[in-house]
Amino acid sequence: MAGVSAAMFGSTPVLGKLALDAGLPPLAVVTIRTAVAAILLLVVLLPRRSLLSIFPLGLVGCLVAGALNGIGSLFFYAGLHRVEAGVGQMLFGLYPVWVALLLFLDGQRPSRLSIAAIGLSLPAVVLITSARWQQVDPIGTGLMLLAGLLYGLHIPINERVLYEVPPPTVAFYTLAAMTLVVSPAFLLAPGKPEAIGREAWAAVLGLAAVTFLARLALFSGVKFIGGLQSTLLGVAEVLVAVALSHVILGESLTVAQTVGGVLLVAALLLSGIDRSPYRRARVRGWLYWLRPPVPVGMLSILETQPIPRPLQTSIRAEDSTSEAG
Repeated sequence: MAGVSAAMFGSTPVLGKLALDAGLPPLAVVTIRTAVAAILLLVVLLPRRSLLSIFPLGLVGCLVAGALNGIGSLFFYAGLHRVEAGVGQMLFGLYPVWVALLLFLDGQRPSRLSIAAIGLSLPAVVLITSARWQQVDPIGTGLMLLAGLLYGLHIPINERVLYEVPPPTVAFYTLAAMTLVVSPAFLLAPGKPEAIGREAWAAVLGLAAVTFLARLALFSGVKFIGGLQSTLLGVAEVLVAVALSHVILGESLTVAQTVGGVLLVAALLLSGIDRSPYRRARVRGWLYWLRPPVPVGMLSILETQPIPRPLQTSIRAEDSTSEAG
Protein backbone atom coordinates (compact mmCIF):
# COMPACT_ATOMS: atom_id res chain seq x y z
CA MET A 1 0.00 0.00 0.00
CA ALA A 2 2.88 2.37 0.73
CA GLY A 3 4.34 1.58 -2.69
CA VAL A 4 1.00 2.22 -4.40
CA SER A 5 0.74 5.52 -2.55
CA ALA A 6 4.22 6.51 -3.72
CA ALA A 7 3.39 5.65 -7.33
CA MET A 8 0.28 7.84 -7.16
CA PHE A 9 1.93 10.75 -5.37
CA GLY A 10 4.68 10.69 -7.99
CA SER A 11 2.16 11.94 -10.56
CA THR A 12 1.15 15.00 -8.51
CA PRO A 13 3.96 17.34 -9.70
CA VAL A 14 3.12 16.63 -13.35
CA LEU A 15 -0.64 16.99 -12.83
CA GLY A 16 -0.06 20.10 -10.74
CA LYS A 17 2.13 21.62 -13.46
CA LEU A 18 -0.52 20.88 -16.08
CA ALA A 19 -3.15 22.62 -13.97
CA LEU A 20 -0.90 25.62 -13.33
CA ASP A 21 0.07 25.88 -17.00
CA ALA A 22 -3.65 25.78 -17.89
CA GLY A 23 -4.13 29.04 -16.00
CA LEU A 24 -5.17 27.97 -12.49
CA PRO A 25 -3.43 29.83 -9.64
CA PRO A 26 -1.70 27.68 -7.00
CA LEU A 27 -4.35 28.37 -4.32
CA ALA A 28 -7.13 27.26 -6.66
CA VAL A 29 -5.29 24.03 -7.50
CA VAL A 30 -4.68 23.01 -3.90
CA THR A 31 -8.18 24.01 -2.73
CA ILE A 32 -10.11 22.20 -5.46
CA ARG A 33 -8.08 18.99 -5.29
CA THR A 34 -8.23 18.83 -1.45
CA ALA A 35 -11.96 19.61 -1.17
CA VAL A 36 -12.94 17.16 -3.92
CA ALA A 37 -10.78 14.41 -2.38
CA ALA A 38 -12.40 14.98 1.05
CA ILE A 39 -15.90 14.87 -0.47
CA LEU A 40 -15.10 11.62 -2.31
CA LEU A 41 -13.87 10.04 0.90
CA LEU A 42 -16.95 11.18 2.82
CA VAL A 43 -19.20 9.61 0.16
CA VAL A 44 -17.32 6.34 0.55
CA LEU A 45 -17.57 6.39 4.38
CA LEU A 46 -21.23 7.40 4.72
CA PRO A 47 -22.63 3.86 4.08
CA ARG A 48 -20.43 2.65 6.97
CA ARG A 49 -20.91 5.41 9.52
CA SER A 50 -19.05 3.48 12.20
CA LEU A 51 -15.87 4.45 10.35
CA LEU A 52 -16.58 8.09 11.19
CA SER A 53 -16.22 7.46 14.94
CA ILE A 54 -12.91 8.38 16.55
CA PHE A 55 -11.69 8.97 20.09
CA PRO A 56 -11.35 12.68 21.03
CA LEU A 57 -7.56 12.95 21.14
CA GLY A 58 -7.36 11.01 17.88
CA LEU A 59 -9.60 13.62 16.27
CA VAL A 60 -7.40 16.38 17.64
CA GLY A 61 -4.35 14.60 16.24
CA CYS A 62 -5.94 14.29 12.78
CA LEU A 63 -6.94 17.96 12.82
CA VAL A 64 -3.44 19.04 13.82
CA ALA A 65 -1.84 16.79 11.19
CA GLY A 66 -4.29 17.99 8.54
CA ALA A 67 -3.68 21.64 9.40
CA LEU A 68 0.09 21.16 9.13
CA ASN A 69 -0.26 19.25 5.87
CA GLY A 70 -2.69 21.85 4.52
CA ILE A 71 -0.21 24.66 5.14
CA GLY A 72 2.48 22.48 3.60
CA SER A 73 0.38 21.91 0.48
CA LEU A 74 -0.01 25.68 0.08
CA PHE A 75 3.78 25.95 0.18
CA PHE A 76 4.12 23.00 -2.24
CA TYR A 77 1.98 24.43 -5.02
CA ALA A 78 3.31 27.95 -4.50
CA GLY A 79 6.82 26.53 -4.85
CA LEU A 80 5.82 24.36 -7.82
CA HIS A 81 4.73 27.56 -9.57
CA ARG A 82 8.32 28.85 -9.31
CA VAL A 83 10.48 25.74 -9.92
CA GLU A 84 10.47 22.82 -12.32
CA ALA A 85 8.58 19.70 -11.31
CA GLY A 86 11.75 17.57 -11.07
CA VAL A 87 13.61 19.98 -8.80
CA GLY A 88 10.51 20.54 -6.69
CA GLN A 89 9.96 16.80 -6.23
CA MET A 90 13.58 16.34 -5.19
CA LEU A 91 13.39 19.08 -2.57
CA PHE A 92 10.06 17.79 -1.30
CA GLY A 93 11.38 14.21 -1.44
CA LEU A 94 13.78 14.91 1.43
CA TYR A 95 10.90 14.40 3.87
CA PRO A 96 12.03 10.88 4.97
CA VAL A 97 14.90 12.63 6.76
CA TRP A 98 12.47 14.82 8.69
CA VAL A 99 10.26 11.80 9.47
CA ALA A 100 13.25 9.79 10.78
CA LEU A 101 14.32 12.72 12.98
CA LEU A 102 10.81 13.31 14.35
CA LEU A 103 10.25 9.61 15.07
CA PHE A 104 13.63 9.50 16.82
CA LEU A 105 12.52 12.40 19.04
CA ASP A 106 9.32 10.44 19.77
CA GLY A 107 11.37 7.53 21.07
CA GLN A 108 11.50 5.24 18.02
CA ARG A 109 14.88 3.84 17.05
CA PRO A 110 15.22 2.88 13.35
CA SER A 111 17.00 -0.31 12.33
CA ARG A 112 20.35 -0.34 10.55
CA LEU A 113 18.68 -1.25 7.28
CA SER A 114 16.42 1.81 7.53
CA ILE A 115 19.41 4.05 8.24
CA ALA A 116 21.24 2.54 5.25
CA ALA A 117 18.18 3.12 3.05
CA ILE A 118 18.11 6.79 4.06
CA GLY A 119 21.83 7.04 3.32
CA LEU A 120 21.31 5.68 -0.19
CA SER A 121 18.11 7.54 -1.00
CA LEU A 122 19.43 11.08 -0.44
CA PRO A 123 22.27 11.01 -3.03
CA ALA A 124 19.98 9.03 -5.32
CA VAL A 125 17.36 11.79 -5.32
CA VAL A 126 20.04 14.42 -5.98
CA LEU A 127 21.45 12.45 -8.93
CA ILE A 128 18.03 11.75 -10.43
CA THR A 129 17.18 15.44 -10.54
CA SER A 130 20.73 16.67 -11.31
CA ALA A 131 19.88 17.57 -14.91
CA ARG A 132 17.23 20.03 -13.75
CA TRP A 133 19.41 22.11 -11.41
CA GLN A 134 19.54 25.20 -13.63
CA GLN A 135 18.50 28.67 -12.47
CA VAL A 136 16.67 27.32 -9.44
CA ASP A 137 14.47 29.95 -7.81
CA PRO A 138 15.60 30.40 -4.17
CA ILE A 139 12.10 31.32 -2.96
CA GLY A 140 10.65 28.26 -4.67
CA THR A 141 13.40 26.15 -3.10
CA GLY A 142 12.54 27.41 0.37
CA LEU A 143 8.82 26.81 -0.17
CA MET A 144 9.43 23.24 -1.27
CA LEU A 145 11.67 22.51 1.71
CA LEU A 146 9.04 23.90 4.08
CA ALA A 147 6.38 21.79 2.36
CA GLY A 148 8.46 18.63 2.84
CA LEU A 149 9.11 19.48 6.49
CA LEU A 150 5.41 19.97 7.26
CA TYR A 151 4.49 16.82 5.31
CA GLY A 152 7.06 14.87 7.29
CA LEU A 153 5.72 16.33 10.55
CA HIS A 154 2.16 15.16 9.91
CA ILE A 155 3.10 11.50 9.35
CA PRO A 156 4.31 10.69 12.93
CA ILE A 157 1.21 12.41 14.34
CA ASN A 158 -1.10 10.33 12.16
CA GLU A 159 0.91 7.18 12.93
CA ARG A 160 0.10 7.61 16.61
CA VAL A 161 -3.61 7.95 15.82
CA LEU A 162 -3.48 4.91 13.52
CA TYR A 163 -2.65 2.70 16.51
CA GLU A 164 -6.38 2.61 17.22
CA VAL A 165 -8.20 4.14 14.23
CA PRO A 166 -8.76 2.65 10.73
CA PRO A 167 -6.88 4.30 7.83
CA PRO A 168 -10.04 5.60 6.03
CA THR A 169 -11.11 7.43 9.19
CA VAL A 170 -7.71 9.06 9.64
CA ALA A 171 -7.58 9.96 5.94
CA PHE A 172 -11.00 11.64 6.05
CA TYR A 173 -10.43 13.79 9.12
CA THR A 174 -6.96 14.74 7.92
CA LEU A 175 -8.30 15.77 4.50
CA ALA A 176 -11.19 17.62 6.15
CA ALA A 177 -8.73 19.63 8.25
CA MET A 178 -6.63 20.34 5.17
CA THR A 179 -9.74 21.65 3.39
CA LEU A 180 -10.57 23.92 6.33
CA VAL A 181 -7.05 25.38 6.15
CA VAL A 182 -6.66 25.89 2.40
CA SER A 183 -10.20 27.07 1.58
CA PRO A 184 -10.02 30.40 3.48
CA ALA A 185 -6.65 31.11 1.89
CA PHE A 186 -8.21 30.65 -1.56
CA LEU A 187 -11.37 32.63 -0.77
CA LEU A 188 -9.48 35.58 0.73
CA ALA A 189 -6.75 35.71 -1.91
CA PRO A 190 -7.09 38.14 -4.83
CA GLY A 191 -6.93 37.14 -8.49
CA LYS A 192 -9.38 34.25 -8.64
CA PRO A 193 -9.86 32.66 -12.09
CA GLU A 194 -12.97 33.86 -13.88
CA ALA A 195 -13.42 30.56 -15.71
CA ILE A 196 -11.72 27.17 -15.56
CA GLY A 197 -10.99 25.58 -18.91
CA ARG A 198 -11.43 21.94 -19.81
CA GLU A 199 -7.71 21.17 -19.59
CA ALA A 200 -7.47 22.75 -16.14
CA TRP A 201 -10.51 20.80 -14.89
CA ALA A 202 -9.09 17.54 -16.23
CA ALA A 203 -5.74 18.11 -14.49
CA VAL A 204 -7.14 19.26 -11.14
CA LEU A 205 -9.82 16.54 -10.96
CA GLY A 206 -7.19 13.95 -11.80
CA LEU A 207 -5.11 15.43 -9.01
CA ALA A 208 -8.07 15.11 -6.61
CA ALA A 209 -8.62 11.45 -7.56
CA VAL A 210 -4.93 10.72 -7.00
CA THR A 211 -5.04 12.48 -3.63
CA PHE A 212 -8.12 10.49 -2.57
CA LEU A 213 -6.65 7.10 -3.46
CA ALA A 214 -3.08 7.87 -2.41
CA ARG A 215 -4.15 9.05 1.06
CA LEU A 216 -6.00 5.81 1.73
CA ALA A 217 -3.00 3.80 0.56
CA LEU A 218 -0.52 5.93 2.52
CA PHE A 219 -2.26 5.59 5.87
CA SER A 220 -2.82 1.87 5.29
CA GLY A 221 0.92 1.52 4.78
CA VAL A 222 1.76 3.64 7.83
CA LYS A 223 -0.60 1.56 9.99
CA PHE A 224 0.99 -1.78 9.17
CA ILE A 225 4.68 -1.04 8.50
CA GLY A 226 5.18 2.27 10.31
CA GLY A 227 5.82 5.83 9.26
CA LEU A 228 9.54 5.55 8.54
CA GLN A 229 9.36 2.54 6.22
CA SER A 230 6.35 4.06 4.44
CA THR A 231 8.23 7.28 3.78
CA LEU A 232 11.30 5.36 2.59
CA LEU A 233 9.11 3.57 0.05
CA GLY A 234 7.63 6.99 -0.72
CA VAL A 235 10.97 8.06 -2.21
CA ALA A 236 9.81 6.09 -5.26
CA GLU A 237 7.73 9.20 -6.03
CA VAL A 238 10.86 10.67 -7.60
CA LEU A 239 11.20 7.71 -9.98
CA VAL A 240 7.55 8.04 -11.02
CA ALA A 241 7.89 11.81 -11.49
CA VAL A 242 10.98 11.40 -13.67
CA ALA A 243 9.33 8.62 -15.71
CA LEU A 244 6.22 10.72 -16.33
CA SER A 245 8.36 13.71 -17.27
CA HIS A 246 10.15 11.48 -19.78
CA VAL A 247 6.88 10.17 -21.27
CA ILE A 248 4.85 13.39 -21.23
CA LEU A 249 7.56 16.03 -21.68
CA GLY A 250 10.01 13.96 -23.73
CA GLU A 251 12.94 14.40 -21.35
CA SER A 252 15.80 11.90 -21.62
CA LEU A 253 17.77 10.32 -18.76
CA THR A 254 21.41 11.28 -18.19
CA VAL A 255 24.14 9.01 -16.83
CA ALA A 256 23.83 10.66 -13.42
CA GLN A 257 20.09 10.05 -13.38
CA THR A 258 20.62 6.40 -14.28
CA VAL A 259 23.10 5.97 -11.40
CA GLY A 260 20.65 7.72 -9.08
CA GLY A 261 17.90 5.36 -10.19
CA VAL A 262 20.07 2.34 -9.36
CA LEU A 263 20.83 3.75 -5.90
CA LEU A 264 17.17 4.48 -5.29
CA VAL A 265 16.16 0.95 -6.28
CA ALA A 266 18.75 -0.36 -3.82
CA ALA A 267 17.34 1.88 -1.08
CA LEU A 268 13.81 0.66 -1.82
CA LEU A 269 14.96 -2.96 -1.68
CA LEU A 270 16.62 -2.39 1.69
CA SER A 271 13.50 -0.81 3.13
CA GLY A 272 11.37 -3.56 1.61
CA ILE A 273 13.34 -6.44 3.17
CA ASP A 274 13.62 -4.73 6.55
CA ARG A 275 11.45 -6.78 8.89
CA SER A 276 13.03 -5.62 12.14
CA PRO A 277 10.40 -4.37 14.60
CA TYR A 278 11.16 -0.80 15.55
CA ARG A 279 12.40 -0.25 19.07
CA ARG A 280 11.04 2.37 21.43
CA ALA A 281 13.31 3.98 23.98
CA ARG A 282 12.14 4.32 27.58
CA VAL A 283 10.86 7.85 27.01
CA ARG A 284 7.38 9.15 26.49
CA GLY A 285 8.25 11.23 23.43
CA TRP A 286 6.74 14.40 22.06
CA LEU A 287 3.62 12.58 20.81
CA TYR A 288 2.78 10.82 24.09
CA TRP A 289 -0.27 13.06 24.52
CA LEU A 290 -1.88 11.25 21.55
CA ARG A 291 -1.73 7.87 23.34
CA PRO A 292 -5.05 6.09 22.74
CA PRO A 293 -7.14 4.82 25.69
CA VAL A 294 -5.89 1.41 26.88
CA PRO A 295 -6.49 -0.77 29.98
CA VAL A 296 -4.70 0.66 33.02
CA GLY A 297 -2.61 -2.46 33.44
CA MET A 298 -1.09 -2.05 30.00
CA LEU A 299 0.22 1.51 30.47
CA SER A 300 3.60 0.51 31.89
CA ILE A 301 4.17 -1.92 29.01
CA LEU A 302 3.15 0.52 26.27
CA GLU A 303 5.44 3.21 27.70
CA THR A 304 8.50 1.00 27.26
CA GLN A 305 7.81 -0.70 23.93
CA PRO A 306 5.05 -0.81 21.33
CA ILE A 307 2.79 -3.83 21.02
CA PRO A 308 1.84 -5.04 17.53
CA ARG A 309 -1.67 -4.10 16.45
CA PRO A 310 -3.15 -7.68 16.49
CA LEU A 311 -1.80 -8.25 20.00
CA GLN A 312 -3.26 -4.94 21.23
CA THR A 313 -6.67 -5.97 19.92
CA SER A 314 -6.39 -9.41 21.54
CA ILE A 315 -5.37 -7.94 24.89
CA ARG A 316 -8.24 -5.45 24.91
CA ALA A 317 -10.72 -8.22 24.03
CA GLU A 318 -9.45 -10.47 26.81
CA ASP A 319 -9.54 -7.58 29.28
CA SER A 320 -13.15 -6.73 28.36
CA THR A 321 -14.16 -10.40 28.67
CA SER A 322 -12.62 -10.72 32.11
CA GLU A 323 -14.32 -7.52 33.31
CA ALA A 324 -17.70 -8.74 32.01
CA GLY A 325 -17.20 -12.06 33.79
